[in-house]
Amino acid sequence: MTSIGAPINRTDAWAKVSGAARYSAEHPVEGLAHAVLVTSSIPSGRVLRIIDTAAREVPGVLLVMTPQNAMRLPQETRDGKIQPPVGRRLTLLQEDDVYYNNQPVAVVVADTLEHARDAAARLRVEYEHKPAVLDFDEAKRSLHPPEKVLTESTDTRRGDLQAGLLAGSRRVEAIYHTPIENHNPLETHATIAQWNGDKLTVHDSTQYMKGVQKILSAIFGIPQENVTAICPYVGGGFGSKGSIWSHVPLTAMAARQLGRPVKLSLDRNQMFGPVGQRPVTEQRMRMAAMDDGRMMASSHDTIAYTSMLEDWIEPCGLMTRMMYESPNQETSHRLARMNLGTPTFMRAPGEASGSFALESAMDELAYALNMDPLDLRLKNYTERDPGKELPWSSKSLRQCYEIGAERFGWKDRDPQPRSMRRDGKLVGWGMATATYPTNRSAGQCSATILPDGTALFRSGTQDLGTGTYTVMTQIAADALGLPVERVRFELGDSQMPEAPVSGGSTTVASVGPAVQAAGHALRLKLVGIASADEHSPLSGAHPDEVGVELGELYLLADPGKRTSMLEIATRHQQAHGEPVEVTAKAEPGDASKKYSMHAFGAVFVEVEVDEDLGEIRVPRVVGVYGVGKLMNEKTGYSQLMGGVVWGISLALFEETMIDKRAGRAVNGNLAEYHVPTNADIQSIDVQIVDEDDPHVNPLGAKGIGEIGITGVGAAIANAVYHATGKRVRDLPITLDKVL
Repeated sequence: MTSIGAPINRTDAWAKVSGAARYSAEHPVEGLAHAVLVTSSIPSGRVLRIIDTAAREVPGVLLVMTPQNAMRLPQETRDGKIQPPVGRRLTLLQEDDVYYNNQPVAVVVADTLEHARDAAARLRVEYEHKPAVLDFDEAKRSLHPPEKVLTESTDTRRGDLQAGLLAGSRRVEAIYHTPIENHNPLETHATIAQWNGDKLTVHDSTQYMKGVQKILSAIFGIPQENVTAICPYVGGGFGSKGSIWSHVPLTAMAARQLGRPVKLSLDRNQMFGPVGQRPVTEQRMRMAAMDDGRMMASSHDTIAYTSMLEDWIEPCGLMTRMMYESPNQETSHRLARMNLGTPTFMRAPGEASGSFALESAMDELAYALNMDPLDLRLKNYTERDPGKELPWSSKSLRQCYEIGAERFGWKDRDPQPRSMRRDGKLVGWGMATATYPTNRSAGQCSATILPDGTALFRSGTQDLGTGTYTVMTQIAADALGLPVERVRFELGDSQMPEAPVSGGSTTVASVGPAVQAAGHALRLKLVGIASADEHSPLSGAHPDEVGVELGELYLLADPGKRTSMLEIATRHQQAHGEPVEVTAKAEPGDASKKYSMHAFGAVFVEVEVDEDLGEIRVPRVVGVYGVGKLMNEKTGYSQLMGGVVWGISLALFEETMIDKRAGRAVNGNLAEYHVPTNADIQSIDVQIVDEDDPHVNPLGAKGIGEIGITGVGAAIANAVYHATGKRVRDLPITLDKVL
């Protein structure tokens, strides 16, 4: 019996479509007060005073919390030394400095949201203005390297780049730009905070409950076990909810000062700045190759903005380090400080923006060589990771190329730009490579046989809407030997066994093995109990002699001798007064030191360009991926299709426009921050290559949440060039750039 891989429906589907699923701002809490975050209207300076007289005249106002009256936190917090696991210097009204427009400067709490909004609008904030750096070109005049690029070196070098560039018979040098992009999940960030003495409970929309628990514990100087973070459902995160941001402890501070529960939900405009974004990048690519396509040299130099508060780098060069054979290569990353909010992870950070530069440059090199872009990639195909000098744990990219090219009809492509037309429109075909690293962290899970014979599995992880409830239920059912309908998987509480952040496409690879281990351990414990029971049909049996079938354990040598898990658990409960329960932990070994672990894919795109209007449409996309073993065919395909949609958005729509005078996003809303609608998306053909990878984790699963976006931006840019003869190196590709 196996349910892993089956396209079963989401186990949480009914809760979501019926409205029973409660998101962070929807939990009923008695005596709840409502908070509104007040943010700065200047990009740089200092709060001189906040005049709240008019605000306090609004009926129902309970608290106006400002830098002047906010509770004092430990000195380590005020110094910025207490930070979440992925960094973040929080602004918690402990100082009056302003580092960016839209920075929290006050919190207003009232008996209703309407009263809180009214009072917040009446606050008068007086500032001392200071010069602000709001132009990226100005910021680039003073660059500095980050300490690390994720866990890797800031810069890399192999061979002799200059010699390699001179040795090539064809060279490409170009600069590519990507803009600020903002997360816009349907659920904005929201927190409810409630104190009971020195114990704090928060309902927070987060991708990392254990991180919320740990940081709030440190900020308030209370034991970690005194903090409970709860988040059964997330209405989209995409990286922005992977870190704790200032509004979370601010809500808890207001609740403590007020002595009653407080809820704070960010306005849509407050999603632009205080909770991270993908930063502007400038990426310089240099490549050289021989006439036969053999690459002799490549370099990838990234400049990205970071905030005045801390360093955060978009790791654009990581893909270049491992993607193609290049004996002479250099990569670098540099930061330019600006008076904008701190950037953060946004779906496929580094790979999404970095693949646009790398895969566009590969297309430009193919044209310089008069070579098919797919043939150029195959010519420089790597059988080992050239950056880490390690073999791949598995790599099915060659098959992805072959299947994708066949399904798309790539052989029928006329390589000459502007050579293909349909219904009076220019038609372009482009392709690119997709990749994303396979990451894994330690995870834990508990498993219990309940009195009704069902099994309950619990882990302190999150479901961002990706299908974690469902996939973990499938893994648990297989490991224990029960049908999926008799297994329940629970998550969303930091008091449950520890799980890592749901980011970097790690959840299945990290929590899944812990769920599997808990199922195996629970089954082994049941066998042990039955074996020790002289009245059991399995009395004296060794675990290797026992099989499992639909919730029953039986002797392999005599299948007629069997007993149900419920019977074993019931007798154990009656004898010992406690259920049959286990907790298991699964953590990575040393495989990552022996193998380079990545998922791979190939993306083929067709565009239609109206030559008179510059309008670009994407009639079809073919994406083929090698992602190890797929845990659920339905949710897996949905994840990859969603990634492709986001790639189309990155290529053609998304850009946060910053007012260079005030440093505020002028399109900080869902009306003017453009993303695709259903009318913009047509055929998306997603295929999976069968791939067995015994090294990445016990399940053989590679993360799929982010690889779908990678490569799509470049594939569209390459298709636009093929259609129009215009090479657009600045995203998004808007009609004015192709007219």
